[in-house]
Amino acid sequence: MAVYNYDVVVLGSGPAGEGAAMNASKAGRKVAVVDSRPQVGGNSTHLGTIPSKALRHSVRQIMQYNTNPLFRQIGEPRWFSFPDVLKSAEKVISKQVTSRTGYYARNRIDLFFGTASFADESSVEVVCNNGVVEKLVAPQIIIATGSRPYRPADIDFSHPRVYDSDTILTLSHTPRRLIIYGAGVIGSEYASIFSGLGVLVDLIDNRDQLLSFLDAEISDALSYHLRNNNVLIRHNEEYERIEGLDNGVVLHLKSGKKIKADALLWCNGRTGNTDKLGLENIGVKVNSRGQVQVDEHYRTEASNIYAAGDVIGWPALASAAYDQGRSAAGSIVQNDSWRFVDDVPTGIYTIPEISSIGKNERELTQAKVPYEVGKAFFKGMARAQISGEPVGMLKILFHRETLQVLGVHCFGYQASEIVHIGQAIMNQPGEANTVKYFVNTTFNYPTMAEAYRVAAFDGLNRLF
Repeated sequence: MAVYNYDVVVLGSGPAGEGAAMNASKAGRKVAVVDSRPQVGGNSTHLGTIPSKALRHSVRQIMQYNTNPLFRQIGEPRWFSFPDVLKSAEKVISKQVTSRTGYYARNRIDLFFGTASFADESSVEVVCNNGVVEKLVAPQIIIATGSRPYRPADIDFSHPRVYDSDTILTLSHTPRRLIIYGAGVIGSEYASIFSGLGVLVDLIDNRDQLLSFLDAEISDALSYHLRNNNVLIRHNEEYERIEGLDNGVVLHLKSGKKIKADALLWCNGRTGNTDKLGLENIGVKVNSRGQVQVDEHYRTEASNIYAAGDVIGWPALASAAYDQGRSAAGSIVQNDSWRFVDDVPTGIYTIPEISSIGKNERELTQAKVPYEVGKAFFKGMARAQISGEPVGMLKILFHRETLQVLGVHCFGYQASEIVHIGQAIMNQPGEANTVKYFVNTTFNYPTMAEAYRVAAFDGLNRLF
């Protein structure tokens, strides 16, 4: 067994692992990264964020082609198979792997590909993909192994018609009807993708509202647009059992309903990738979903072991994971790069997309904060009209006395880009955070960002 000594060893090369490794390397530490795949990028690049968003982009283009009158002069509407659309995602994945491999090379970070487990608190054994066992020794180790779809024991995921959000990327046909069980972020995104391909989708939600953590108005808008695209949403339902057939799947619900489809996509929760790490050897415990508990410095129960990203649970976003990993390494190297990541914008890539930051109306009302609302509807924005994207709105919530921006909620074209302008203003200290910024600043015209000016005027006009 070969033994290698490092200052920091990072387990996982997803966003959290990359953020941790890069920060530690920039601070002069000798760093090694271990990943179970033969390529870097983690689940985010290979199974989650990148493939699903690339899929979504392709589906949006198909939808635009099929609904834009300009293209009707060229030819009839066209429908594409799921495998054809998936090919575009695969091209993006390879480009991402190439870019990220270059980052590690430029920063002199050693890569090991294999399965890692703790021998003790300061060493990790890696069973490489070629069978060779390596031992990596370091005073600090960062766990960034990510998560995978939660799989209940009573569901047969080996059945060729039953998929989860990882295995759906191996789907080799386009189902006519699809059941999606779980209407969280991933379930809602895939409902948009498949319905955009002309698939009839049954979206099963075990709650009474889609994405209830969102602004209620935006949640309602998402429900409307999914239904408008032939998604049948069933709220307050739970599965009794899933019956796999030769030609499809039957979902039996506790309410007594039975639903049949060509395939079922399970999107109900995720589990931390900790079961193969040998955490019992270092006294680190996990919760029922395999997630590691950390303090505000991303330190686990073992003082020299840190964790970041999906493996620690909330918010389970690639954007947050990168910052968490960077902050975990910052806690180790003490280069003033540490922060507790709790101010994270949501980015939900449904069609249309959703993004928000700060408080929503429900939270402000419960806290008895005197707020006012400013809105800009995209149907009146020149850039949205030019782009043929009239669906959506921007909502600004601000304190009616101090004019401090308290929340920004956006639904529609480029929502995940637009939200960052509001985020920047909300992060300004003291009186610099004011809704007046949006009326006292010249925005390019026509742009989607101009919606801030329209929404700010709308809100300020409500004051008396």
